[in-house]
Amino acid sequence: MTRKAKIFLGVGIYFAILILLLVVLGNEGKNESFQPQNEFKLDPWISIEIAGIDFSINKAVLYLLLASGLTIGAMTFIASRMQREPNKIQMVVELAYDLTRNNITRGNIPDERLAQRWFPFLATLFFFIWFSNMIGFLPLPINTEHKIDIFGLEVPSLALYAATANLSIPLVLTLVVWFSYHVEGIRAKGFIGYLKSWLPPGLESMNPAAKAFIFVIEAVSQFARLISLSVRLFANILAGHLLLLFMGGGLAVLLGVAALGLLTFPLAFFFFILEVGLIATLQAFIFSTLTAIYLGGATAETH
Repeated sequence: MTRKAKIFLGVGIYFAILILLLVVLGNEGKNESFQPQNEFKLDPWISIEIAGIDFSINKAVLYLLLASGLTIGAMTFIASRMQREPNKIQMVVELAYDLTRNNITRGNIPDERLAQRWFPFLATLFFFIWFSNMIGFLPLPINTEHKIDIFGLEVPSLALYAATANLSIPLVLTLVVWFSYHVEGIRAKGFIGYLKSWLPPGLESMNPAAKAFIFVIEAVSQFARLISLSVRLFANILAGHLLLLFMGGGLAVLLGVAALGLLTFPLAFFFFILEVGLIATLQAFIFSTLTAIYLGGATAETH
């Protein structure tokens, strides 16, 4: 039997089993009690309110603490390993160092002094987002809505969550980046000089009204970066978690068709590998690279 025939035979058997299960198990109807959006709901674990502001501890805070601790540990480890003898660990350390220093920082900030000053921030930003994305694919006991009994003790069930799948986290990171590169641009050129640099070169002979129109467009694009930078990270991570939630069994539970899980679970495995192997790292790389580009552009002689 040829390889092609074996593949068709395997696919045929797979769908035959799926159809058989659909016939045997049937359809239990839509499950109204299952609310997928609750997986992203932030119930307070420890309620704290100061001056009307909610400072409650929830699972998002836990994930931020984990990401922060891992980032500090990684940065400290890289700094301590850079002077040691070459080995496999050293190779990984040098790869991470080269990615953040040369590809992300120096590759987008031509000024060596500026690149050296902002390298720690950009490296920290990359690792913080990367760890936030990665630990979001580790099942942790954070689901307080559905608890399990272990020797009489009620423990939250395992669930997936990512701090970067909550818009507030990418938005705060974006605000830090946005103000940072504007301050750097003003420091390098002065307030008026920085605003003048928003106009591209070659417009000296253009009439003032047209210059003002182009300036307004550039100003709008500066504020649009707040949306594009934050929503890109948030939407990609949220979409990945929703795909895993539905393909991993959520869709079968929601529709009440148990056999559907046989079809969606292989897709869940594929999306999990894609998210962990590519998307988590790619989004951290894009966010930190764009930050470096904005810093380099704000201080460049021509905008």
